[in-house]
Amino acid sequence: MHDYYPLLLVGGIIGLISVVLVVAFAMIKDKKQAIGFDRHMKDGEIVKRLMRYAKPYAGKFVFVGFIVLVGIAYDVVSPLLIGRITDLIKADFALKELFVLVAIYAGILIVSMVCTYVQAIVLQKVGQRIVSVMREDLFTHIESLSHEQMNSIPVGKLVTRVTNDTNAISLMFTSLLVNLVKNMFVIVGVFAAMIALNYELTLMVLCFVPFIVLFTVIFRKFARRAYRRVKDRTTDINTYLSENLSGIKITQIFNREHEKLRDFTDKSNALGKAKRDQILVFGVFRPLVYLLYISSVLCLFFLGGKGYLDGVVFLGQTLEVGTIVSFYMYISKFYNPIQNLAEQFNWLQSAFASAEKVFTIMDIEPKLIDAPDAIELKEVRGEIEFRHVWFSYIPDEWVLKDVSFHVSPNETVAFAGATGSGKTTILSLICRNYEFQKGEILIDGVDIRKIKTASLRKHFGQMLQDVFLFSGTIRSNILLGLEGVSDEQIMEACRYVNADHFIDRLENGLDEVVRERGNNFSAGQRQLLSFARTIIHKPAVMILDEATANIDTETEVLIQDSLEKMMNIGTMLIVAHRLSTIQHADNIIVLRRGEIIEQGTHQALLEKKGRYYSLYMLQFERERARLEEQQGNA
Repeated sequence: MHDYYPLLLVGGIIGLISVVLVVAFAMIKDKKQAIGFDRHMKDGEIVKRLMRYAKPYAGKFVFVGFIVLVGIAYDVVSPLLIGRITDLIKADFALKELFVLVAIYAGILIVSMVCTYVQAIVLQKVGQRIVSVMREDLFTHIESLSHEQMNSIPVGKLVTRVTNDTNAISLMFTSLLVNLVKNMFVIVGVFAAMIALNYELTLMVLCFVPFIVLFTVIFRKFARRAYRRVKDRTTDINTYLSENLSGIKITQIFNREHEKLRDFTDKSNALGKAKRDQILVFGVFRPLVYLLYISSVLCLFFLGGKGYLDGVVFLGQTLEVGTIVSFYMYISKFYNPIQNLAEQFNWLQSAFASAEKVFTIMDIEPKLIDAPDAIELKEVRGEIEFRHVWFSYIPDEWVLKDVSFHVSPNETVAFAGATGSGKTTILSLICRNYEFQKGEILIDGVDIRKIKTASLRKHFGQMLQDVFLFSGTIRSNILLGLEGVSDEQIMEACRYVNADHFIDRLENGLDEVVRERGNNFSAGQRQLLSFARTIIHKPAVMILDEATANIDTETEVLIQDSLEKMMNIGTMLIVAHRLSTIQHADNIIVLRRGEIIEQGTHQALLEKKGRYYSLYMLQFERERARLEEQQGNA
């Protein structure tokens, strides 16, 4: 009995490790809810949804599967050939037979290498196509979300979903799935060859399989937890960067660089800790699998050597040197796929965690959905009517209360009132950026909820206070992808809104580079470009929301001239704090706390001496005081 003490020692060590892992697994399992470990989607659901993207390339995957089956012949056959060569050298040496075996071995190796190369090329092409389609679907879905929904999701989070998370998913299609299948086939093929070669040694290897399964199950749970944390921390840091790099000027103005650096360091450390935990999980699992491999090799040499030296016959089989050599190679080829599976589980958890986050965004139902019978608006005259409209951003906190008014075609209507009175909200509802709760909004007598949103917005041109320019050129920012427009037509629109005054002075004209957010242009220049962008798209209704705020006096003269020209194009809706901007409007609607309290022409409202009169006189006194101060300084 004492001859088998080494085997008992190995078994005891592996058993002790197993008990420790099971206890750790039980503890982490009890804390699932506390650490946010539960996944919202089941693995089966995630795989099913991912396979929809792979379905068009099913033929390619079948082809790769065939190549994989051919390629694994090397893993199954090569140990037998090495064992046979060992027995051949030990027995009567036959050079001719040795050359034949070496040639067969070399041929199988070359075929395996070619198959691996073809497999990699095909999978990379297919995988990138799948991920490209997924990115396009995700981006398209994000574009379909309403303004309200977009305001509730950090931009950095969306960027992470479209870039980092889809990259993690791409690994699944480019290597993970096929290699998982390949490794499983290798394990099955090697196991079958081992049984055919020797029962006794195969049974010995099988003794370690339950521990492999146990370690893998435990690793899967820990890996999933670690990957979720890494993904969450990555999203946090991307969101923080997106927000703070956009607002870095404010940080510098208030001298808060140190505080922002401290916050960034905290988030970086949190991400670093999550990655260390992930590395620790994998760093424990792989050595454990290697421990099982070394233990099985030791048992092989112990039992094989003892059986060969003692001439033991087991189940009618005797041990030869070639058999022991072949089994040594088979054990390596049996455990290598298992170790690879561990690494692939690593990738699999990453892909599943990423896929879950991507599908979570895709599962957000757009709040603004076209009705089944929604119509296309081919032409718009510009008649707008609000009928008893109620709206709130937060339930029961009404921003608009029973608002009703009528705008005739080609009429210019302005909205005045204090901040928070609902002016901008009205303009947002007309374009259906938000969904109102009660009442009706009609365009040319048609309820906007019965019009396709894209068709509705196509007829509106919005010019906002905070003009957003994209990186590119002046031309690309004016056209925004509009085709069939010549440079002469672009310049004609620019001349119409006085944007040509500064464009003609630029070295590259329409090809002048626009940096991020147009920060190489002044606020007034950006506003004039937004006017040109609106004119070139030929809207039937133009919306001007605080477009003259924060504009220097010289540029304001150009903008005022542009506004007078644009008023002749079609219906115009204006919101402006500077009441001088809206003096020529056909109708001025005055709001207070979401309700219409006055409306009429500029002169009629002044004569009424109500709320509009008070606002106008207050601005008039401020402007006169400002001019007197300037004259005094001069």
